[in-house]
Formats: sequence, structure tokens, C-alpha cells
Amino acid sequence: MREAELLQRLLYRDGLCLIIDKPAGLPVHAGPGGGDNLEKHLDALRFGLPHPPALAHRLDRDTSGCLVLGRHRKALSRLGKLFQGGGVEKTYWAVTSGVPAEAEGVIDRPLKKVTNRTGGWKMVIDPEGQASVTEYRVLGTGDGPSGQRLAWIECHPKTGRTHQIRVHLAALGAPLLGDPQYGDKTPGERPLHLLSRAVSFKLYPKKPPVSAEAPVPPHMRAALKACGWKESVS
Repeated sequence: MREAELLQRLLYRDGLCLIIDKPAGLPVHAGPGGGDNLEKHLDALRFGLPHPPALAHRLDRDTSGCLVLGRHRKALSRLGKLFQGGGVEKTYWAVTSGVPAEAEGVIDRPLKKVTNRTGGWKMVIDPEGQASVTEYRVLGTGDGPSGQRLAWIECHPKTGRTHQIRVHLAALGAPLLGDPQYGDKTPGERPLHLLSRAVSFKLYPKKPPVSAEAPVPPHMRAALKACGWKESVS
């Protein structure tokens, strides 16, 4: 990623934090295999401070949208307490292959990480797993190019488990488009259709909440339009 592109993806900036629109397909930090990652480019967002900002939370590699960064150690401490204490309102948009039976509801399914013999892993619903809660509502439905039913779903995760939205929606019979790991059987390959659409949190006691909204990425536009999304509202 070039410095100019990262600067164009800046959604919010103040003395304590930044919010950027993370592109899909870019890991936030280095994995065991190395390769490009967001942390390698954060020096471009110092804006005069002696050190680059750091991640206040995580997004999966294939998820795009709002990502919060702390600009220094004190800021990261305050943001960490907000995220850990449920003080951050997170809104996600997903497009799924299949439509949930109920138009809205609360998914309360504990999640546990399971590793297979080859070293791969996935999250599964398990009564002995960690508490995981997602509120959702269907914003629209439509037909995909292969004739499958699609749903445009807004999610508000109340916990922050790995792959939480992906597993929870799959449990409703509506896996995310582009997510064969959790059940999308649609022919062909496509990016994951999951967007961290917005975040909001009360960082300053006497000021309005800090908030930002990410634009819809190009790879999700066609499917969202099929479900009734109007580009003008983005």
C-alpha cells in the first residue's frame, strides 16, 4: 500500500486516535508467513508525533472498513478499556448467501477455536466456548447472479470474538458471500462480503462521541445493490 492511498483512507483524526478504512485482503499485522501488512505502513500516519500509531483492536485480513488506531501509549490505554468494557458501538454490514428465517434477532452462541491435525483452525459453536453475542437485522434481500437468495444484514457484535459474525450468521443458514470456510457454497471465488461500516465511542467526557463511517468497498457494491442498497446513501 502506498502512503498516498493510506492517507486517502483516513476517516477521522484527533490528538488521541485515528480511524482508517482498512482495505480487504490486507492483514493488520505480520503473520507467520510474513508478507505485506498494515503495521508496515503506519509511519505515514504519525502527523508530527515521534512514533507511529498502533492498533487499538483488530480486523480480519479479509474484512474492510473502520479500524481504530491509538496515537500514543496513553491513548491506547484509554481505547483498550473502551473496547474491553463494551464501550465501542460497532456496526457491520454483511451480504449473505441465504436469508435468515427471522428478520432480526440476537445470536447468543459461545465460540471456541478448534485446530486440526494440519495446523489449520476455525471457530465453532461450543457450549464450553467464550460468550459471543451478535444483534442483527435484515436490511434487504435479493437474488444473486447464480440465482441464490442474498441478504443484506446489519450486525452489532456485543462481544469481540474471532470470526464471530461469520460463524453466527452461518449458524442461521446464511453464511457470508466469499466465506467457504463457514459454508458459502456459491460457485466461483469472491472476496469476503463483510464491512466494518461504522464505529462510535465516548472518548472525551465533555464532547460528542468519536464516530466514523466507512464507504462500501467496490467488491460489495453489486451484491448490496441486488438487495436494495442505493449507492447515493453511502
